[in-house]
Amino acid sequence: MWYLDTDDHGLLRDIIRTQRLTALFQPIVDLETAGIHGYEGLIRGPSDSVLHSPVSLLKAAGECGLKYDLELLCHKVLAYSFQTLGLPGKLFLNVSPDVLVEHVQRAVQAGLPPFNCGLPEDRIVLELTEGERIADDGTGQLGQAVLHCSDAGLSTAIDDLGEGFSSLRLWSELRPAYVKVDRHFVQNIEHDPVKAQFVRSILEIARRAKCEVIAEGIETHSELMLIKSLGVAFGQGYYFARPHANPSRVVGEGVVRTIRSLVGQPEHGKSVWGRDALVARDVIHKIASVTPRQTNEEVFRLFEAHPHVESIPVVKEDGVPVGLITRSALIGSFAQPYRHELYGKKPCTLYMDARPLLVDKTTSVQEISKVLGNAERRHLMQGFIVTDNGQYFGIAHGQDLIRVITDMQIQAAKYANPLTQLPGNVPIHEHLDGLLRTRVSFSACYCDLDHFKPYNDVYGFSAGDAIIQMTSNILAGVCDRDQDFLGHIGGDDFIILFQSADWEARCQMALKEFGQAVRNYFSAEDLMHGGYFTENRQYQKEFHALTSLSIGAVVVPPGMFTSYMEVSKLASGAKKQAKLIAGNALFVNRRYEPPREVESMSAVLESLS
Repeated sequence: MWYLDTDDHGLLRDIIRTQRLTALFQPIVDLETAGIHGYEGLIRGPSDSVLHSPVSLLKAAGECGLKYDLELLCHKVLAYSFQTLGLPGKLFLNVSPDVLVEHVQRAVQAGLPPFNCGLPEDRIVLELTEGERIADDGTGQLGQAVLHCSDAGLSTAIDDLGEGFSSLRLWSELRPAYVKVDRHFVQNIEHDPVKAQFVRSILEIARRAKCEVIAEGIETHSELMLIKSLGVAFGQGYYFARPHANPSRVVGEGVVRTIRSLVGQPEHGKSVWGRDALVARDVIHKIASVTPRQTNEEVFRLFEAHPHVESIPVVKEDGVPVGLITRSALIGSFAQPYRHELYGKKPCTLYMDARPLLVDKTTSVQEISKVLGNAERRHLMQGFIVTDNGQYFGIAHGQDLIRVITDMQIQAAKYANPLTQLPGNVPIHEHLDGLLRTRVSFSACYCDLDHFKPYNDVYGFSAGDAIIQMTSNILAGVCDRDQDFLGHIGGDDFIILFQSADWEARCQMALKEFGQAVRNYFSAEDLMHGGYFTENRQYQKEFHALTSLSIGAVVVPPGMFTSYMEVSKLASGAKKQAKLIAGNALFVNRRYEPPREVESMSAVLESLS
């Protein structure tokens, strides 16, 4: 066991007295919106001391009887730094159960709030750590302390769920607002079906307990893909950001794109256009697999028996794929002198590609095409393994994917606007329905040109077409191709379905660029007068201002609407309001009542819960 010496004892007391602690923060990311939900506060001791690490600090404090003082000082330092930096969201503070009980008891006796650290109570989450075993009668006192904190507006979380039995016991008795799945069950989860099943079970319990789940220790793209596909609400780990004294207030652009690209996977197993998921296309071949223990001779006979099979997957007994053997690699080697005799009885892993491309069956065709475009050429030639929650599902080949993409392009061209080549009404409605079905937040922006008909009459249809093409180019330029959708409704009407968080700034950019570009389509005289005259049917002169752009926007929260028609109606109304504003204008509808159908369904669900 590790013990303190006299110098370390004095050092710890000096650290507490002088408050020589450094606050670090690691973001907790909302896997639905790609925004920051909050930060976990972490503490470091002086960098030049043996008590720099939090483990050393807490262990020393426990042996010196200073655990209570140290933890409260940590909370004070973290809350002060959190406020000073102006960080958004919630602050997650680690607290030992015995410290929480003692602190609440002291606060009650003194008539003080449980955690008066300068932050609003609804922004504080107390993470109950499992640093030591909880006494048999401890949960009763702890339950009372948690209840007192809850009454004061504080939230609680169970940290490192699954690390020990007591964390599960705490969850059942305390009913926290959050549970944090221990990193052990997240690391390499894409290769471990038992871990994936554990997280599924946690999610099911959390749903019934009305509790949010946070996955800790996400470090790789594949871990994030599987965690999000299971339906976990929040994530934390080095993949997003390391702990930092002055952390970023937004999620990195690359991470945002990754989360957005997985938008359709949680619970539904579909992309935003569900019919574009790989499993919905006729490209997956159910090729029989072999185990790593089977011989090269056995694989050779399989290739002989199935002349159309070009690749055979190597899958472990638990269903997890570990490699791919191609016909050319094995038979090409066996064609050389003595190779068949020498290596025929060796394990098939000898000729196995141990780094095959793995793709989940719910991934969209578009996303796979991007992955293949950046991957090594061999993956396109030999094919790739398709998985279902980390388990072997089948094999897909590059040529099949090219066929599907070609069919999709032909279908898209069928419904594209002939002038701008943008998606028309059918794909617009499908995309809208897909966003509503997958319950993601987005903003629908209806774009329309003002005074466009008289412009056509005066300048001619060719000039009018040129303005429409210019408008489509500007709107396309402000969209994020990985997140946003631009469609051409017809005539001078467009719609943008934004998932970019900064959509309002993008709209303002479009209005500014349009205002500058449209001047090139008017004569110097009309520009000088700010418009032009035409004659109406009564032979009276009417003045028309220069063509401008109006954008009507409506923010669509998850689950608010069930049909694209509801969203279209609100966006159309917002567009009409924007057209009442002179010049290039944006109107955002922020006040609207939920549809009655949604309200009644919510009431039914509430009555059943």
